[in-house]
Amino acid sequence: MSALASTPSASSDRPLLSVEGLQVAFTQGGRTTVAVKGVSFTVGAGETVALVGESGSGKSVSALSILKLLPYPAASHPGGAVYYRGENLIDDDERDLRRVRGNKISMIFQEPMSSLNPLHTIERQVGEVLKLHRGVSTDEARRRTLELLHQVGIRDPEKRLGAYPHQLSGGQRQRVMIAMALANEPDLLIADEPTTALDVTVQAQILELLKVQQQKRGMALLFITHDLGIVRKIADRVCVMYRGEIVETGSTEEIFQNPQHHYTRHLLAAEPRGAPPPANVNAPLVMEAKDVKVWFPIRSGLFRKVSDHVKAVDGVDLELRAGQTVGVVGESGSGKTTLGLALCRMISSKGAITFEGERIDQLSFKAMRPLRKRIQIVFQDPFGSLSPRMSIADIIGEGLAVHEPKLSADARDERVVSALGEVGLDPQTRFRYPHEFSGGQRQRVAIARAMVLNPRFVMLDEPTSALDMSVQAQVVDLLRDLQKKHDLAYLFISHDLRVVRALANEVIVMRNGQVVERGPSTEIFERPKTDYTKALMAAAFNIETAPAGIVSQ
Repeated sequence: MSALASTPSASSDRPLLSVEGLQVAFTQGGRTTVAVKGVSFTVGAGETVALVGESGSGKSVSALSILKLLPYPAASHPGGAVYYRGENLIDDDERDLRRVRGNKISMIFQEPMSSLNPLHTIERQVGEVLKLHRGVSTDEARRRTLELLHQVGIRDPEKRLGAYPHQLSGGQRQRVMIAMALANEPDLLIADEPTTALDVTVQAQILELLKVQQQKRGMALLFITHDLGIVRKIADRVCVMYRGEIVETGSTEEIFQNPQHHYTRHLLAAEPRGAPPPANVNAPLVMEAKDVKVWFPIRSGLFRKVSDHVKAVDGVDLELRAGQTVGVVGESGSGKTTLGLALCRMISSKGAITFEGERIDQLSFKAMRPLRKRIQIVFQDPFGSLSPRMSIADIIGEGLAVHEPKLSADARDERVVSALGEVGLDPQTRFRYPHEFSGGQRQRVAIARAMVLNPRFVMLDEPTSALDMSVQAQVVDLLRDLQKKHDLAYLFISHDLRVVRALANEVIVMRNGQVVERGPSTEIFERPKTDYTKALMAAAFNIETAPAGIVSQ
């Protein structure tokens, strides 16, 4: 795409939005870093433009700059302009920007749980947008809120008005965010990674919802993502960002059929590949579960008697052998993580759980402690699971201090250095803190923390869902190498079926706490039997064919 003139044309065919030579700099402690280096792109009325790149490429910073939502004055714009209908938003003050924000240009953020106020009801949060920008009455705001919630696919919206964000599923929260963004019928909607943390079926529904609302309203869409699979389904044009610059731009078909820049080709190839090791039925049995149940009581009435149960896990069997992986897939609320926590004895359950030939389901917390070093967990969010106040050396060495207290400080440090080397991190980084690492590096630290104790069984709970595609592939390769080296048994919990296919020997498909299908990985992926499994596959590998409504809203 050629660079635009420095002053926008007054003709009627000019773009709705024109970003021209935008620069973004951040100043901290007297040091200035330029994060965006002269970015230029346009978005036409009714057009969908995808801004694509990995974490740190500058795509979100560029999008936030359009409405000047960065933390000023730490952030600044040494050069460039952002023209909306001929008006340079960079030059506007807060009063002028308020006319545009949420009114003419709206934004959907990546994490709805962080973006929605946990202390306010859904009615209040959607209604606030209408009252602020349109000055409508409370009754009119309520009527319009119900209408918007219905349009974005929230079932029984009357029952949801008084709900708080934590009472909604991830997909429902994202739908509320979309309703808020559409409330004032904007000309342009900026969607910043709106489906990253969602199940594949919910992701398909959200993308379809955005497309329908765009067509219905004639709205332009700027879609920020690192997932090229989504881009292919939704975008008219693509701008690829790398290290603060747009390195390639063109129609979606051109970018996918004939990518020119090496980074674009890298992104297109960045999908977890390879296959798990062949299943060995004679490998030692590490973990076995029979008829595992986790039921949460529902209490009602004056005396809070148990009236029913939420059957989070309802009669699940599985076997985990050394050097092999069982993948557990399903949507949010299917019981995947609850099953994993039960196997690790982090929550109470019923049914027999055997670890290395020993029944552990009835063991007390104290009796379980000696076994903890051989049963480890890697969590979904590495930033949330690593203490920001501890150095990497302290984080990885903490388990050694608990389980091997007789180790000298030097011996413990040697183990930490060895663990960092195994996960591909420079041992010198052990004196740094989590915030100084990228998402992929933090996840490697979390894996090192588990591996330093030489476990036999590792529960991996969505360990790649928050990572860029290329980083996902690297983490999958790392996990596969560690498994081969140490003969580890993995329980891999995920909604990303591409990652599961690359790692798992056997796959269990869960829905509403029960196993609806199970079998060898190749059989599940190539010849799924149940409608639910087929719907999951359709949503993961061909978003357009995913049936709407599979997730109850």
